[in-house]
Amino acid sequence: MAKEEARVLEVAGREVRISNPGKPYFSKELRLTKLELVAYYMAVAGGALNGIRDRPIVLKRFVDGAHAEAFYQKRAPESRPEWIRTVTLSFPSGRTAEEVVVDDAAGLAWIVNLGCIELHPHPVRSADLDHPDELRVDLDPTPGVVWDDVRRVALEVQALLEELGLTGWPKTSGSRGMHVNVRIEPRWTFTEVRRAALALSREIERRAPAIATSKWWKEERHGVFLDYNQNAKDRTTCSAYSVRPLPDGRVSTPLTWDEVPDCDAADFTVASVPARFAAIGDPHASIDASPGSLEKLLALAERDEASGLGDAPWPPHYRKMAGEGARVAPSRARKPKAQAGGAAPGDAAAGAVRPVALRPAMARPVLVRSVMVRPARCGGGLRRRASARRSSRLRARRTRRPRWPGSSAGSSATPKPRATSRSRTCWSTRCAAARRTGRACASTCATCPRSCVHRRRRRTPTMRRRASAGRPRAPSVPAPHITSSGAISSCPCARGWPPSAHPGAPHAEFLFPCVSG
Repeated sequence: MAKEEARVLEVAGREVRISNPGKPYFSKELRLTKLELVAYYMAVAGGALNGIRDRPIVLKRFVDGAHAEAFYQKRAPESRPEWIRTVTLSFPSGRTAEEVVVDDAAGLAWIVNLGCIELHPHPVRSADLDHPDELRVDLDPTPGVVWDDVRRVALEVQALLEELGLTGWPKTSGSRGMHVNVRIEPRWTFTEVRRAALALSREIERRAPAIATSKWWKEERHGVFLDYNQNAKDRTTCSAYSVRPLPDGRVSTPLTWDEVPDCDAADFTVASVPARFAAIGDPHASIDASPGSLEKLLALAERDEASGLGDAPWPPHYRKMAGEGARVAPSRARKPKAQAGGAAPGDAAAGAVRPVALRPAMARPVLVRSVMVRPARCGGGLRRRASARRSSRLRARRTRRPRWPGSSAGSSATPKPRATSRSRTCWSTRCAAARRTGRACASTCATCPRSCVHRRRRRTPTMRRRASAGRPRAPSVPAPHITSSGAISSCPCARGWPPSAHPGAPHAEFLFPCVSG
């Protein structure tokens, strides 16, 4: 299907190009194209700009529509109109990025054309990027919580804010929860604003313990979670009049406190909100009129800390903060050593060490055949790596075969030929490390049931040609059998090999012990 020709819109005295305007962004319960989504935002631009004007914004782009996966883009696109403003924002990681700042309806239409169904501004103004001017209370219901509990917690937040001299501005989140935004004076850092949000969350939990929680770990939550970490630096929430990527196209809609007890989040969609905005205007139009102070909330935080409540966990990608407890879920936290080892309190106080009874499998002695000594790599010199292990690959009939140049054959015992799927010659005469060190390589013959200590490497045809080029192939040399006590005896596969026939042989202690059966 060929792409539709781009459309150029005249918005706020500027030309905005809308590429592929007929592309479907919603195609399930609600059918909406990109151009229709731009038209929605232009209809509510007066209210939407109240939440994003003069703020750096994170671009959450749904390039394939609301049904597909989105990605976050912090850095402003290089190919942007000259009238799009940017500011340099720093992150907790220490890196920086130039982020887009929207000032008018033309900028709003431009970011929607990029696939930004939602709007995610930072709680700071472009003139002061280190001091937020907004405290955000995010009411996030846990699974199974009904909408009525969300509204009840929101009303508790309103009552507490009024006691503290602050004004809250409620809105639906566009999903299952609600947001309460509080304009504040830009005099406090992100850390102090988050500290104030944590104190507010804990106070709401004390007032409504059955339906509200401030616990960060999901396994400890119940009811409605007040997400205080949304006030940490580099965290954003969707702003007013943002469309959420749900099948019915819900909108994060500003409300009055009189509407909260009876409102239903499902009533506010892309289809209904423009008519509501045209009829009653923006309920949050005067949100910037009277910013408040965090002094009373910070005093509440000091009271909590004096009573023993330290800092709550931060998001996982933030550095460890002063006063923060263990950043690990309670179910995964380590128990104290006295509890983990089962020691009695009296023993711990006296410093006594209690013996630990081993299970039968743990108390089993380590056999000689469980010890394998091998070089670090084939041809790697005399470096060895020793490891005690139980392996089904080491059988009792296997042994290590050192190679003795010039040895003679002869034995009184003839072993039973080993059953193999293919016949191959002994690698003990073909390994360069075996010829240099006097030890055999880690392979087995087609007829010999023994194996030696060198690790066998897969040999390619090129390796075989290089190994045999310019030198005659050495004859197959039988190997001695070394008992578990270290004595050299005749090898069954070599038809007898007395040690006296080889006066130049190394001492038995230098050899590797075999795995005797």
